[in-house]
Amino acid sequence: MPQTAPSTATLILISALSILSLNMFLPSLPAMAEAFDVSYAVINVTVSGFFIVTAVLQLIIGPLSDRFGRRPILLIGLILFTIASCIATFADHLAVLLAARLVQGAVIVGSVISRAVVRDLYPPQEAAGTLGQIGMVMALAPMLGPLFGGVLDAVFGWRASFAAFAIMGIGTLLLCWFDLGETHTKRAPTFLAQFRTYPALLGAPLFWAHSLCLTFAVGAFFVFLSGAPLVVQPVFGLGSAGIGAVLGSITGGFAFGNFLSSRYATRYRLSTMMIAGRLVATGGMTVGIIGFAIGIESLWLFIPCVMSVGLGNGLTLPAGNAGALSVKPELAGSAAGMSGSLQVAGGALFTSIAGVILARFSSPTALMGLMLALILAGLAMALWVRIMEHAAD
Repeated sequence: MPQTAPSTATLILISALSILSLNMFLPSLPAMAEAFDVSYAVINVTVSGFFIVTAVLQLIIGPLSDRFGRRPILLIGLILFTIASCIATFADHLAVLLAARLVQGAVIVGSVISRAVVRDLYPPQEAAGTLGQIGMVMALAPMLGPLFGGVLDAVFGWRASFAAFAIMGIGTLLLCWFDLGETHTKRAPTFLAQFRTYPALLGAPLFWAHSLCLTFAVGAFFVFLSGAPLVVQPVFGLGSAGIGAVLGSITGGFAFGNFLSSRYATRYRLSTMMIAGRLVATGGMTVGIIGFAIGIESLWLFIPCVMSVGLGNGLTLPAGNAGALSVKPELAGSAAGMSGSLQVAGGALFTSIAGVILARFSSPTALMGLMLALILAGLAMALWVRIMEHAAD
């Protein structure tokens, strides 16, 4: 077993795998529906079911890693993901494919453990800087994943993406086996002893303020991804490629925001970075809503305003994650799992609400209004963090 802490590259790769496993195979959904002779709604369970499983698993993975260590839980999760990917590759029945896809949700272990490991290794502000570095590279995964998956589907068919998952799983497992040493050394001797420490985390307003700020920030991102295709095509007359470019614009802003976090998180308080991110996003959305309200319905106004949300999230998320994991450092895994699960659940809820509203009021102004509401809620949580910090000083 390696005795050294993992490299940042290893943490990036295990985090990226959890994102690629969600979106890389999306271009294959129509072919999968045709292959199993089912509707698109049925095959879409491979997406919605995956979301549900990852939300639940994060609540389990975090506490397990606090009790037994980061390394064994990560390796077990990667093994399950790899086996499930192999089964999905050769699945001849829909039930087998769906079951394997749900087991693939174990890959969320990479997202939870990577954040916990960073907090094990660094104090809060340095952790935020490192999370910014990881996020900067990670922002490429949502853009490149579907592109790579589309090429695989076109050349080899829908099974190729799952075969690629299996290969990635094996490679990542070997990398972690040799590079990722145990970083959590202050473990409770029993689950009962660990359970007794949970009230200090779950009863801490500071933990919930950080986690809710993250949830609202991520919620605005999900609302945009789900709502933009409904409004940009009829208003701006864009084709699929144009819609893809608009969706990618928010990710570009997110990458730059993470770059700024990696540079400045060690110089400023975490709450300062969180508030700055919320103010940037607030400013961008406000300008966009005002512009469209007075008749400037331009794509060249819409895109910069959307990018401001990505930029704001890039400033907020590393600091917010570092803050949530620092409330009770010995329970960083549990904090990572709980906050991550809350973000997934919140994203699903906000997306559903946005779908209902945008189905009736399909306009960029309505979309930006929904995003602004979530951004302002996140700003309130960031200000709450600052107030509690001042009270503790």
